[in-house]
Amino acid sequence: MNDNSVQQMRRYDPEAIRRYYRPRPWLAIWRAVVTIWLFADFALGLKSDDWLGRCNLGRQHRAIQLRRILTRLGPTYIKVGQALSTRPDLVRKDFLDELIKLQDQLPPFPTEIARRIIEQELDRSIEEMYSEFSAEPVAAASLGQVYQGKLRTGEAVAIKVQRPGLLPLLTLDLYLLRWGARWLAPWLPLNLGHDLTLVVDEFGTKLFEEIDYVNEGRNAEKFAANFQNDITIKVPAIYWRYSGQHVLTLEWINGFKLTDLQKVRESNLDENTLIEIGVTAGLRQLLEFGFFHADPHPGNLFALPSGQMAYIDFGMMDQLSEEMKETLVDAVVHLINQDYEALTQDFVKLGFLTADVDIRPIVPAIEIVMGNAMGASVGDFNFRSITDQFASLMYEYPFRLPAKFALIIRSLVTQEGIALSLNPDFKIVNVAYPYVARRLLMGESPRLRLRLLEVLIKDGKFQWERLENLLQIAQSDQDFDILPTAQLGLQYLLSAEGQYLRQQLILALVEDDRLHTEEVRRLWNLIKDDVKPARLFDVALGALRNFAPAARVPLMPFNSLDRR
Repeated sequence: MNDNSVQQMRRYDPEAIRRYYRPRPWLAIWRAVVTIWLFADFALGLKSDDWLGRCNLGRQHRAIQLRRILTRLGPTYIKVGQALSTRPDLVRKDFLDELIKLQDQLPPFPTEIARRIIEQELDRSIEEMYSEFSAEPVAAASLGQVYQGKLRTGEAVAIKVQRPGLLPLLTLDLYLLRWGARWLAPWLPLNLGHDLTLVVDEFGTKLFEEIDYVNEGRNAEKFAANFQNDITIKVPAIYWRYSGQHVLTLEWINGFKLTDLQKVRESNLDENTLIEIGVTAGLRQLLEFGFFHADPHPGNLFALPSGQMAYIDFGMMDQLSEEMKETLVDAVVHLINQDYEALTQDFVKLGFLTADVDIRPIVPAIEIVMGNAMGASVGDFNFRSITDQFASLMYEYPFRLPAKFALIIRSLVTQEGIALSLNPDFKIVNVAYPYVARRLLMGESPRLRLRLLEVLIKDGKFQWERLENLLQIAQSDQDFDILPTAQLGLQYLLSAEGQYLRQQLILALVEDDRLHTEEVRRLWNLIKDDVKPARLFDVALGALRNFAPAARVPLMPFNSLDRR
């Protein structure tokens, strides 16, 4: 690597970074000394507060001190602080309140430098491109800052400019963090120390993706394509003619932070509707598209007066494999079914447990954790309680946190935190369960229909109470319409693929040598208010009209399926 190589890197390469800094120990030593000195002073201050009995008096001061240390150390540590600010299970509230300020309350760099970066990157003057360009940035973040402007063609735009000299600092910090992770891992419990360097590498990979604005623009367009038929989600358009690796020009979003409760109410927006939009969008990202926003902090989510929710930053995204998406759906189904052995197997597939681990003693622990997290009812479930419970499990059993799931958990906990700021009584399952139930009941794909069978049939027997539970959960969403679902269900039952379910339904109706009219009556009572004779006739007619047996692939009996 030559002297300028770290300034030319486009992808995170820990080995190349190591080769660069290893023969330049003076760079690493000085940065390490400064970092250790600042954190040692902070730790000593915490201890002195404890010794002198002034913990309560010193908390606010220490929280401010930590935020200032992270800000002083620069972008890498600011990003670490931002990640911690979304983890109330790991960080005390007084520190949390200060770390949240790292999201968007950061000192800007001079506008003259920003203008120079834009002109060098796009090889045109500011005046040639923009008829208006704000004198000061409207927001400053860890990796860049944003100006408001207007193109010569009249469009209102946001101009995102990257901080100068980022790469040398990021690569040096990542080199030291990786070295520290290798040194620290043997001193931690096996499940916490395991893959610690991989967590740093995942962090580094995402940082490099985040500072490539061409990559961010492509992410935005991919995200927009996924939600193109969802009128509740707004994604700003990218103006590629005015964008490059260090400059991104995108459509101006005329809204306000999702967490600004006063403006939400002044705009006559319903907090619970915004919560449902946000949580449903998050679930669709994970369970449908597999392409998800890994940094949905309050500075990146806006409410619009129209009632839409806008995502405005696409630097930190991640992609799930089809297998991982399916396993996540399986995990939700097994949680609904309270099938904790299958849920523990899902943890193995997702990488939380190794394939050779004996899960027999772990299954009862999972059952206890999920039981405590759920409380007396499903509505008591929340991700914060789950992370609290699993923190203790990681010390007792060989759990580990896969690097990719650090981002998923961060995304889920952050979205839940935003929802709680709008409504302190919010329970994520009030939205999540109806969404999953709707998807299972509608069964738009063979994979979802297969999972519906897994919910409804256990040990070769039809589970009436599970169907009742699914319907009740789905109906808790006021927008849920049973009739389109009924039409899909009827089409499925009439198809070759639905043969096994037809058989199970017939057996269930005459099980134990009696007609199970009571179960049918309970189901009818659940749906009768939503079913009108005229609409019911239309549903039956539509199902028969769309019925195409040849288009269906026969489904083997469930217990003979390959469930890999």
